[in-house]
Parts: sequence; C-alpha cells; structure tokens
Amino acid sequence: MMKIRRSAERGHADHGWLNARHSFSFANYYDPAHMGFRTLRVINEDRVAAGAGFGTHGHQDMEIFTYMLDGQLAHKDSMGNGSVLVAGDVQRMTAGTGVRHSEMNGSQEEPAHLLQIWIEPEAAGLTPSYEEKQFSDADKRGRLRLIAAQKPRDGAVKIHQDVSIYASVLGAGDELNHKLDPGRHGWVQVIRGQVSANGETLSAGDAAALSDEPALQLVANEETELLVFDLT
Repeated sequence: MMKIRRSAERGHADHGWLNARHSFSFANYYDPAHMGFRTLRVINEDRVAAGAGFGTHGHQDMEIFTYMLDGQLAHKDSMGNGSVLVAGDVQRMTAGTGVRHSEMNGSQEEPAHLLQIWIEPEAAGLTPSYEEKQFSDADKRGRLRLIAAQKPRDGAVKIHQDVSIYASVLGAGDELNHKLDPGRHGWVQVIRGQVSANGETLSAGDAAALSDEPALQLVANEETELLVFDLT
C-alpha cells in the first residue's frame, strides 16, 4: 500500500522571516490524519530569511536531523557546538535529557533553505550529543547514499532509532530499487525534480508512505533530489 502526500496539501506557515511547509502536524498546524509516520514525527521544509532565524530554545527526547539545501545556517548549542551548515551538510542532534540551541541564517543577503526532520528516539533520557557530515551531490549521484542510520557505516551519522535515511541525486531516466524487508516501511520525500515511485508521479515537495510493499522502485523523469526513509 502506498499513500501520497502532495506538496500543496501540507500545512503552511508564513511568519515573514520564516516560510515553512509541514508534512505532519506541527506548532499551529494540526491535522489528526497527519501526525507522523511510524517514528518519523516532523518533516518541515523551511525557508529562513536573510539575517533571521530561530533564537535559543530547548528540546528534549527527540532526534533532530537537518538536511541543508541552499544558503547557510549558523548553529550554536548548550553542548558547546558551533558551526555553519551549508548545502549538502547533514546535522544530527540528540536532544535526550535536554539541550538548548539556536539556528540563524548566517547570511545577511541570501535566504536559507532546509529540511528539518524529527524522529522519535529509541529511548527517553539519552545523553545529548551532536554530529554533522557533508555529502556532496557527486556522492549521492545515481544511488541511494546512506546518510544516517542506527548502525551507521560509510560515513553516515548515527540516529538513535531503527531508521535508515538515504539521499539521492538522479538524472533523467536514472532508476533505483530499494528492498523493504518484511515489517519495514518506507517514506519518500522529493526535494526537487520529478520521479516515478512504484508507478506514481511525485514532484518537488510531494511524498509517499509505503507499508506492506516489498520494494521501492524509483525512476527519475528529470534531474531529481530526494530522501528515502526505511523504518520499522
């Protein structure tokens, strides 16, 4: 079974400094039919105006994963980490027992564009931790590149949950297949371009949730970037 979540159906919040699209219920957007998918709780597509951002605020008991698309985002947290994320960077922050951080657009001229993803952790009360890595388009070209996992390999960051996250950049006509083992579920999030997922056309911002499907087949109709989540 595959359910499609169209880009235009997502929640929308325009705060002036922040233009956000919510795949699942978040903040003032509430839809009981879209509270998350398995342990995937938040996918926000955020556009942050130049010089603006999220002031210092707290999180607890959540795996917070940021996938940078364009621009830059300056991060500071109560663990002592400070860095500027740019396109291709991924960041994982385990909030655990509690962490405070800020995320500000590091440019005074250009907007920042990113996906912020929240995943429910495998246990409450984890020790807060932080990790970031860079994955170039070339590294993701023509394949499903593992970027985060419970048991990471090949330079992927660690997620404290039984979830594997893959990123891919495909050219027109490129085809990929991903097996979904029994009891596993899939979520496809298209970032840009257009792709066929098990025969259904998905465009930028669209997503598909897969359950009781043996595999995911992707065929790009044009230059496309996407994420694939493999979850219990």
